[in-house]
Amino acid sequence: MHAALSEISLLLADESATGHLAAALAPCVGPGFVVFLSGDLGTGKTAFTRALLRALGHTGRVRSPTFTLAEPYNLSRFDLYHFDFYRFSNENEWRDAGFEESIGGDCAAVVEWPELAGPGLPAPDLWLRLRTAGDDASSRIVDVLAHSVRGQTCLSALSDTLARAAPAGVGCWAPSAPPSSA
Repeated sequence: MHAALSEISLLLADESATGHLAAALAPCVGPGFVVFLSGDLGTGKTAFTRALLRALGHTGRVRSPTFTLAEPYNLSRFDLYHFDFYRFSNENEWRDAGFEESIGGDCAAVVEWPELAGPGLPAPDLWLRLRTAGDDASSRIVDVLAHSVRGQTCLSALSDTLARAAPAGVGCWAPSAPPSSA
């Protein structure tokens, strides 16, 4: 018996590859599933969420919740809330805004900048940490970490997908090795 997969690092060639990653993870997302997205400004957090919503069947406009703090999406099988905590100045603002029931409840949630919410935020199923890949502003490295059994199941499914046929522009990346220039 082998240990459950808890982390994978990927090299995403461009925004299209970010979309392919979101589509590969979409089958895991359902009621109660929580995804955290961390990374500097411009690393693709909202682009990932936009692609995830498209893969889940949303056809309308997808707005960044930077100023509204939350954007709700009524999908065919469940609701998904997209949160952005970038403007928070204290760790209880997410509770004060009334978001507690929407994170880890009956709907799915994607949370950008979760580190600004403090330790009271429920643990995610998956935590994606995005960063630019060296000097190439369009490439990203994303560390996908599982924080629950559901997250580990999702990560294993992603690993199987990558082993069979990696989506265009998505490749495994070992932190100890420099990204390849294929």
